[in-house]
Amino acid sequence: MTEVYLTDNEVDLLKHDFLSQYGYDFTQYSHASFRRRLQRYFILTQANTFEEFRYRLLRDEAYFEEAVSQISVVVTGMFRDPSFYRTLRESVLPVLATYPLVRIWHAGCATGEEVFSMAILLHEAKLLHKSLLYATDINPGVIEKARQGIFPISVMQQYSANYLASGGSHDFSSYYAANYNYAKFNEELSARIVFATHNLVTDASFNSFQLILCRNVLIYFEKELQTRVLNLFDNSLEPLGFLGLGSKESIRFSDLAKRYTPVVAGEKLWRKSK
Repeated sequence: MTEVYLTDNEVDLLKHDFLSQYGYDFTQYSHASFRRRLQRYFILTQANTFEEFRYRLLRDEAYFEEAVSQISVVVTGMFRDPSFYRTLRESVLPVLATYPLVRIWHAGCATGEEVFSMAILLHEAKLLHKSLLYATDINPGVIEKARQGIFPISVMQQYSANYLASGGSHDFSSYYAANYNYAKFNEELSARIVFATHNLVTDASFNSFQLILCRNVLIYFEKELQTRVLNLFDNSLEPLGFLGLGSKESIRFSDLAKRYTPVVAGEKLWRKSK
């Protein structure tokens, strides 16, 4: 098959279709990222023409949902960027320990690796029993996968290394049961996690939190949408709460910058002022 290239007009038309047909607003997503991921899906599903591709997206909801998964997929992993999790251990959890109930929001949680990482941190800090972790994503299929807490056994060695680098001192394998090619994390961890669909583009705040994590999601948004989502987080975060972003993301040039201070220099973790 020759190389597929969706034109600007075709990409804009699909964005309009997604909004009018399904209510998914991708108009403020990075145009280049949106195009690249749709082109990959076009090739993957062996569509022959743009017209056929568009028809399938509009008429086959399962086909569309998989397209959304391809568009919104976030690179993730357990204890990814271990120094970030070490900072959570050493500088954030001692503060959260002073609250009677700890509420944490993982926005754009993807397949759940990072929310299970947080549950392990809370368990080791003896805070899990009084914590609620809200894990949300735009895609119902991704949320269902995250809810299962099942990951390939082939990645556990890397996750264990990340865990140790983040300051973990236990046997990482004690947190999951291995069965053939998969590892299922303990229900003690998942029992404190609430999985739900939430659209950062169109949905409002649904609670107040002491910690909000949204890592490696904002990089796929245009500037205007980044600002809107950061304001959503600001409105959802309690005074003196913490906000964590991905390694290539920042609040430096946003209106939030003057009301937030870095927790540790070099880490994408900030604390809100009073």
